[in-house]
Amino acid sequence: MRLDVLNTIRIAGKGNKTRIVPMLEQQVKLLKPYIAEHRLDLDGNNEHPLFFNSRGDKLTRAGVNHILFKYADMAKKKAEVYWPEKISCHVLRHSKAMHLLQAGVNLVYIRDILGHVSVQTTEVYARADSRAKREAIEKAYKSVAPQGEPVWLSNDNLLEWLKHF
Repeated sequence: MRLDVLNTIRIAGKGNKTRIVPMLEQQVKLLKPYIAEHRLDLDGNNEHPLFFNSRGDKLTRAGVNHILFKYADMAKKKAEVYWPEKISCHVLRHSKAMHLLQAGVNLVYIRDILGHVSVQTTEVYARADSRAKREAIEKAYKSVAPQGEPVWLSNDNLLEWLKHF
């Protein structure tokens, strides 16, 4: 992890694939006190996982889901708002990928953030975004809808002819 001019974090994902992901300044401001509290900034502690369980081992997907379920359940009880039936760290990952895509972030950058080997894997998000598809169609084509009453409604000969088919 680099918390200087270029704030980045190295993430080890599924299959121990690693990737370098940039961090926002707001994230770094939240992370620095956590690092100091857990003494992860001391020499020799940089090999310890940033987030860990009660035994000091790296936090697993199941561990993250456990924490997520706990706080989601608390939030459901506190606020009367819609909550999805299923929530998991994977759902959050997909949601963030869709938000990035809808914000206009290039698929190559989304691929890098998600740690996909191929941009083809990331294209699933582009295919799933029906709103973006609709906006692209609207942007690319002029309206073909007639302005005012269509001509054929006032053409009795055409209407009669069409009735015979």
